[in-house]
Amino acid sequence: MLFEFSPAIQAGIEAGKYAQVFSNGIPIGMARDSVTGQFVSHAIGAAVQNNPLSPLVSPLEFVTNGAGMIQNHLGFQETYQQIGFVQSGLQALQTSVGVLQATTALIGVGTVATIALSAINLQQTLKLREDVKQMRLEVKNGFIDLKQALREQGAEIRQVIEEVAQDIKFEQHRVVLVQAYGLFTQALQRFRSAMQIQDDSRRNAEIDAVRGMLYQALASYSNPQLLGETSAAGQLRRLECAWAIEQVIVTTYQVQNEMSAVSDRLYHLKNHICENAATIINSCTSEDELNFLFPEMSRIRNHDLAVVETWQNQIDWMQSLSASEIELLNSSHLDNSETEEIAEIKSISIALSVPPEQVIYETISEKSHYYSLRDQLRFMFGPDLRKNYENYINMQAKAAGYKTLVTRNLQQASDLTIANLYYYFNIREESESEEVELLEAVAV
Repeated sequence: MLFEFSPAIQAGIEAGKYAQVFSNGIPIGMARDSVTGQFVSHAIGAAVQNNPLSPLVSPLEFVTNGAGMIQNHLGFQETYQQIGFVQSGLQALQTSVGVLQATTALIGVGTVATIALSAINLQQTLKLREDVKQMRLEVKNGFIDLKQALREQGAEIRQVIEEVAQDIKFEQHRVVLVQAYGLFTQALQRFRSAMQIQDDSRRNAEIDAVRGMLYQALASYSNPQLLGETSAAGQLRRLECAWAIEQVIVTTYQVQNEMSAVSDRLYHLKNHICENAATIINSCTSEDELNFLFPEMSRIRNHDLAVVETWQNQIDWMQSLSASEIELLNSSHLDNSETEEIAEIKSISIALSVPPEQVIYETISEKSHYYSLRDQLRFMFGPDLRKNYENYINMQAKAAGYKTLVTRNLQQASDLTIANLYYYFNIREESESEEVELLEAVAV
């Protein structure tokens, strides 16, 4: 991830006047004076693979305004200006959960119609989120009026919405989701009020109660029985909601200055996302589902996980600070008005454009096939699986006399190349086995 700073700060960095702050060799989105050590700015944006950072679930505020999040541990009630920052992050998470849950009214529980997946693909979901953010759409009980929101997509979509609404099985799931979303929003309201309490013990007790409510809501979204009854697309939507709630839980620990707990929860969240992703991919049974999953899960891998990883790096850095640096950080006043303005402009622009993940997927899908594409998606969340494929290719290449497919070259190859080579050798091996069996049968 590359952080972007205001022109004045960026010019200072290039001139050596300012320097980015690093944690274990990784930038955390802050700059400080090279001579005095004074913290001068946080990043106003970030980019991943030359594209603006735009996570599907996670709030941008947790990366570009990381300094504000860190400062909270120094006496939350003494830094009221940071309350607004945390509140905006919570609002972003609430919007994400509302939109993602709402789209389950098109996915349903059983087999998903192709047109339904197209109607709520990554680009359409980003547009819906922006519409909710701009208050052009309203979330009620965790759902929005999809007929109104998708009115330009024709009668066929309206028909799918009607069919899902009449499905008894989905109605059972919908009741659970409505209750879970209600509990989630109540917890957020209570959290917002709790942050205004000046007495430390009362504030912490109230936040503890909020966390209990959040864990209850989380249990509903990640209920294995309900997840097992739905499709891969439906699983993705519900688990995305769960990941958002987990980030709110992390925030409750952070405002209580429980940094070890924050680090632990972020570590587990990264693992949950990767483990959940593997389950979702294994549940994928059709090309239509894969067309829906691949771009969206690519966005989660490259953007949402980047936010979580940077957040953890910020926490690790904060815990390593000396007493004098903590005092220096606490005395810093970093304006975030420019960050919010730029983020708003980028959010609208991103929502209106074709996601780069979609463009990339359309390109590689022309050069691959379903099973290879599915494994390429697996590689994103399970690097060790790719290593197994590399070892298999290397072994088969040696037997076939391909001298260029050595380990070093394979490690530098794209996921597309590795997956395609794997299936090339796999099919070749199966063909040779069948030929041997046929010859043995003839010989007998």
